[in-house]
Amino acid sequence: MTLSLREREQFLAEPHIGALSVLERPDRAPLTVPIWYHYTPGGELWVRTGPDSRKARAIRSAGRFSLMVQRTEPTVRYVSVEGPVTRTAPDSHQRSWEMAERYLPQDKVAEFVAYDQTHLGEHIALYMRPEHWVSADLGAF
Repeated sequence: MTLSLREREQFLAEPHIGALSVLERPDRAPLTVPIWYHYTPGGELWVRTGPDSRKARAIRSAGRFSLMVQRTEPTVRYVSVEGPVTRTAPDSHQRSWEMAERYLPQDKVAEFVAYDQTHLGEHIALYMRPEHWVSADLGAF
């Protein structure tokens, strides 16, 4: 049921919608929000967000976050990673494009990137090194 290192890295590299979780306040459960992410096996995972968003402020404060991705077809499979923030970088047209083409049909990427840059405000990229992994494929059931 547990995925091998290669299987879990490959699964995380696929374009799933992630559920990002970060401890925002000690008296509350973690803030958990859906998010687009990017990951290359063996590398860092990165997300884009507004520099003053709740999640950005919480991630800066905590110094780490977790991300869980899943699917239900053809089998239930999930990967969850948690680790420290390794760096923060200014956003760029290239990062916006790279993320959009990961999730959108090719003919919608340019339109989304233009909208992103004119309507969604400033973004930053937050990078995380996956340190702890939890994974499973429940395909045998």
